[in-house]
Amino acid sequence: MAVPSPISTAAIAGDDSARNYRTAFIVITTLFFMWGFITVLNDILIPFLKKIFELDRFQSMFVQFTFFGAYFIGSVIYFVISVVWGDPMSKIGYKNGLLLGLIISALACVGFYPAAAIKEYGLFLAMLFVLGIGFTLLQIAANPYVALLGKPETASSRLNLSQAFNSFGTTIAPIIGGFLVFHFFAKIGTPLLNKAGLPVLTDTGLPMTALGVQLPYLAFAGVFILLAVLIKFTHLPQFISHEQVEKGMGALKYPHLVLGMIAIFVYVGAEVSIGSLFINYARELVGYPEIKSKSFLAFYWGGAMIGRFLGAISLGENKSKTSMYIKMLVTALAAYLLIYGIVYFESVKSGNPFAFGNVTPFILFLVLQYIGFIIGKSRAGRTLLVFSIIVVALLVTTMVTSGEVALWMVIGVGLFNSIMWSNIFTLAIDDLGQHTSQGSSLLVMMILGGALVPLVQGKVADVMHGYHLSFFIPVVCYCYLAYYGWKGHVHKKIAA
Repeated sequence: MAVPSPISTAAIAGDDSARNYRTAFIVITTLFFMWGFITVLNDILIPFLKKIFELDRFQSMFVQFTFFGAYFIGSVIYFVISVVWGDPMSKIGYKNGLLLGLIISALACVGFYPAAAIKEYGLFLAMLFVLGIGFTLLQIAANPYVALLGKPETASSRLNLSQAFNSFGTTIAPIIGGFLVFHFFAKIGTPLLNKAGLPVLTDTGLPMTALGVQLPYLAFAGVFILLAVLIKFTHLPQFISHEQVEKGMGALKYPHLVLGMIAIFVYVGAEVSIGSLFINYARELVGYPEIKSKSFLAFYWGGAMIGRFLGAISLGENKSKTSMYIKMLVTALAAYLLIYGIVYFESVKSGNPFAFGNVTPFILFLVLQYIGFIIGKSRAGRTLLVFSIIVVALLVTTMVTSGEVALWMVIGVGLFNSIMWSNIFTLAIDDLGQHTSQGSSLLVMMILGGALVPLVQGKVADVMHGYHLSFFIPVVCYCYLAYYGWKGHVHKKIAA
C-alpha cells in the first residue's frame, strides 16, 4: 500500500542509511508501547473510580469521554492552526512535536497524585483530558512518521509492527494495573472511604487505596521524561518537504480520507467501548471478580497485539507465501504463550493461579484469524473487510448466547480489531501528498469515537439494565468498517 507523503522523494537531512531509519523506528515504537499501556489502564481506572465515587454505568464512562474527547479538541485546534497558518508539524518538525507531547503527558501523570489525595473525580477527569492532549500530539507526529521511515509499499507493515508494540502495552496494562490497584496497593495503602464513611472494597474483599493510582502514574511521568531526553539526544531522520506548505483545508477534498475519518471514529469507539465495559460485563455475565476479569481482558487486548504482529508480516515484503504463513503461525503461537505466561506469573503472585484451561478457547479464534489473513491476501482493504465481517458475527453471537460462550465471543473480537487502525490509517492518507500531516490530524481528531461510543453504550446499558444487548452499538460500527474496507477506501476523482 503506497503512502506518499509531503516528502514524496523521501528526502532527509543528513544520513539516510537503513541504520538511521532503524534507530528512529525503535525510538518511535517505544512511544507506541507507552501510550498503549496508559490508554488501556483506563479500563482498570473505570471500575476503580466507579466504586470510589459510587458511579452508575453512564457516569463511569466519563473517564473515556474526557480522555478521548481531548483527542478531538486537540486535533481541532491543530487543524484550525494548519488552516490559518499552515501545518504546524511541517514547521516545527516531527521531533519537536514528539517532545512537546511527552512533556504535556508527563505533567498530566503527575496530576493524578493530588487527584487521588483529595479524592476529587473532576480533577481525575481534568488530568485525563491533559493526558489526552499530550497523546494527541504524539499520535499526529508518530503515525505518519512511521509511515515515512522506509518504502511506501510497506508503510502498512511498519505501522502494524509499531501498533503491535502498542498492543503489547495494552496487553500487559490490565495485568500489571489490575494487580497494583486491586491487590498489591490494597494491602499497603490507607483505605479509601465511601460516602457512608466505610472502606471501599474490591470484589475479593480487599480495601482500595489512593496509592493504587498515585504511584503508577508518577512512574509513568518519569518514563515520559526519560523518553523525552532520549529523543532529544537521539539523531532522528529530519524529513524535508520540497513542496510549499499550503494553508487551507486541502486534505478534506479527498473522499477516501473523509470516509476514513468516519472509519477511525467508529473503530476506536467500538474497541474502547468493549474494553471499557469488559470487567463490569464479566462480573454481570458470569460473576468474575476484577482480579480474574482483568486476566481475560489481557487476552482481549493481547489479541490485537497478535494480529498486528501477523499484519506486519502479512503486509510486508515476502518472497515466499509459504514462508510468510509459517512465520505468522509461529509468531501467533509464541505471542499466545507469552500472554498466558505473563498472566500466569502475575496470578501466582496474587495468590490466584490462572489455569491454562481457562484460555484454551482462544486457540479457536487464532485459527479463525489465520484463515482471515489468508482470505485477505495481504491487501489492506480486503483484510479490513474480512475482519469486520467476522467481528459482526462474533458480537451478534454474544447477544444471542449467554455465560462464558458470550464472554469468549467478546474476547475474540480483540484479535480482529488488530489490523484495523493501521489499515484504515494508511488507506486514508494514501496519496495525500503535502496534505498528509493535516490528514493525519483529522484522523486523530476522530479518536473522538473513543469518547462518545462508550458513553452511548453505557447509557443504553443503563436503560436495558445490563450490558448484554447493548452490544448492538458496536455491531453498527463494524458494519461501517466492512463498507470502508470494501468500497469506502477506493480513490475517487476530486475537484481541481
